[in-house]
Amino acid sequence: METKEQAQKLQDWIDESKNIVFFGGAGVSTESGIPDFRSQDGLYNQEWDYPPEQILSAGFFLANPKEFYRFYRAKILIPGIKPNSAHKKLAEMEAAGKLKAVITQNIDGLHQAAGSKVVYELHGSTLRNHCVKCGMSYDYDYVVDKKHADRDGIARCSGCKDIIKPNVVLYGEGLDDDVVNKTLEALRDADMVIIGGTSLSVYPAAGFINAYRGDRIVLINRDPTESDGIASLVIHDSIGKVLSAVRV
Repeated sequence: METKEQAQKLQDWIDESKNIVFFGGAGVSTESGIPDFRSQDGLYNQEWDYPPEQILSAGFFLANPKEFYRFYRAKILIPGIKPNSAHKKLAEMEAAGKLKAVITQNIDGLHQAAGSKVVYELHGSTLRNHCVKCGMSYDYDYVVDKKHADRDGIARCSGCKDIIKPNVVLYGEGLDDDVVNKTLEALRDADMVIIGGTSLSVYPAAGFINAYRGDRIVLINRDPTESDGIASLVIHDSIGKVLSAVRV
């Protein structure tokens, strides 16, 4: 639970900073109703024969696209999701000239939907998709619409009829070099970093925090993490609740 002292310290640092970078993970999106697939509920093993990390791997996508798409449609493509108070506050901070970049491990596009302009998507986005054969691009709505899928639920290209792959970084794939370079540059230039909704356990993304050269790291996460020790200020509370109380 956030204390008055923590809230005031966070506010003071934001007031004094001019180049803030936000680094976020799954906990930012769970408050919009997107489940964290790593938090396997009791029903998980009754429905899926493989762990999520295996299903969301490049090799699995190629070998078993039917099961990949079954999981992808059930756990990743969540209809009707909207930005929450955390997304909205970050967009407000950017508009006020305080926040210079959002670095996200999420693939849902909610930061942009809230109005953020500078967003570095380390793991890609479900909003962009392409045919693995001809390279034709497709948007989110095309992939969601099952009329563009075969009988196994696999989204198919309207032209060559090959498989459509989401432009997300699957396990076993490398991150985009341009996104990585811009991420590292933003962190090197930052005078404050706010980390939210992540345990910093997914690499290589989590290791990018080491590029930050300052001494103002704020870590906001509902539960304690093994990375709490790297932060100058640790707040165990809802990321949306904490950020919505910030004045810019």
